[in-house]
Amino acid sequence: MDVFLMIRHHRTTIFTDAKESNTVLELKKMIEGITGKSPDNQRMFRDEVVLEDNKTLGDSGLTGTAAKAQQPASVCLAYRNEDGEFEELMIVPYSTPPELPDVMNPQEHSAAAPEQTAM
Repeated sequence: MDVFLMIRHHRTTIFTDAKESNTVLELKKMIEGITGKSPDNQRMFRDEVVLEDNKTLGDSGLTGTAAKAQQPASVCLAYRNEDGEFEELMIVPYSTPPELPDVMNPQEHSAAAPEQTAM
């Protein structure tokens, strides 16, 4: 079954799909094709738990029923630094839209509008 994923790293979000039977290593290879970072230099997390390379996505809790196209599962991505250590997870939240101007806010209809009559 297809699994739809939203992979987050800092300000970057990658949407992709895979099969439940794909391994985490195969997913990392897909990400390598997009980012150019080798699988050895990637670490993936789901709910702050490291995903093991040899486990399938289904075994890691990423199933087709939990990761739908309309609501993809979120996976976090960290890269290895030059010193050999993995960076800390840092996901920048999406921005929030500004408040609507008063003109666009729904107005309360406490007083009925005067009726117009056709002549």
